[in-house]
Amino acid sequence: MRTTDITDTAPAPLGTAARPHRVAVLALPGVPPFELGIPSRVFGSALDDEGRPLYEVTVCTADGGPVLSDAGFTVQPAAGPESLAAADTVIVPPTHAMPELAVGGPLPPEVTAAIAGIRPGTRLVSICTGSYVLAAAGLLDGRPATTHWNLAPEFRRAYPRVLVDEDVLFVDDGDVLTSAGVAAGVDLCLHLIRRDHGTTVTNRAARMCVVPPWRDGGQAQYIDRPVPAPTVATTTATRAWAQERLGEPLTLAELADHARMSLRTFTRRFRDEVGMTPVQWLTAQRLEVARQLLESSDLPVDLVAHRAGFGSANSLRQHMRTALGVSPIAYRRTFQPHGGMTPEVIAAGATP
Repeated sequence: MRTTDITDTAPAPLGTAARPHRVAVLALPGVPPFELGIPSRVFGSALDDEGRPLYEVTVCTADGGPVLSDAGFTVQPAAGPESLAAADTVIVPPTHAMPELAVGGPLPPEVTAAIAGIRPGTRLVSICTGSYVLAAAGLLDGRPATTHWNLAPEFRRAYPRVLVDEDVLFVDDGDVLTSAGVAAGVDLCLHLIRRDHGTTVTNRAARMCVVPPWRDGGQAQYIDRPVPAPTVATTTATRAWAQERLGEPLTLAELADHARMSLRTFTRRFRDEVGMTPVQWLTAQRLEVARQLLESSDLPVDLVAHRAGFGSANSLRQHMRTALGVSPIAYRRTFQPHGGMTPEVIAAGATP
């Protein structure tokens, strides 16, 4: 996954009480109902502290007319292409009725015209094979992107200028974001809420949707891995045990011992189940703890590093720069412009 430095990318306008962030969802013929409904459900669950919606989601079509979903019923849109032109974020779910896109063919004229009306600087998002639409419009040329793992070879042949990575759940390339299949669209929408409004709002939205608040975009897609038989031991309990002890210096041997497996068996089974090594997974979990503390507290960076299990501020800085391209202090200022200091303290002459 490529993660854009959050300090050098101009974000899309954020939702406020005065004007929620406008999200337009482009429903194309053959759209799967599940993926079409993801943005409305997830963004519709994002509320501010007063319970006001932070996003306004509109389902539209390229010509304003109804489209037939791949489930056999008709989707009646709320708007036409004018909604795309007014949006802060445009989301393109998949379509199963445009086979010409699978071989790099052109978009229908009305879709081309609708996409051409999107304002410069609008954030563009695809879910699953919605990436074909963005690619056919030339919007992914030279950029990293993902799609459903099963279609990655086809996608690569049809759009050779796109830098395809089928091993991740989603790719955040700043103003253009793409997700893998089905549920990865939920992950990407939650990621956008987190990028816009931080952990607290995202966690509330995830709870309303009864889904995990975070699966890192770099986590592997679930690609043809056999499901362990019910009698085979798994690493699930050990992962839960480790998450309660992230502040401690856990070793691979301790994890394997807790799982009652040899190091070799534990490492292999862990990777089969999670899609990454135990060390990579531990680092990702600790980064999540650090991010939450940096977003929601004014704890010193040294203490954040200690509580997250990195041991030292220098170690935390190195891991955050590698994963996010930004230092802990810069990350905090993105979510707390005054570094967690109150207006009274700042007015007294202190600096964050």
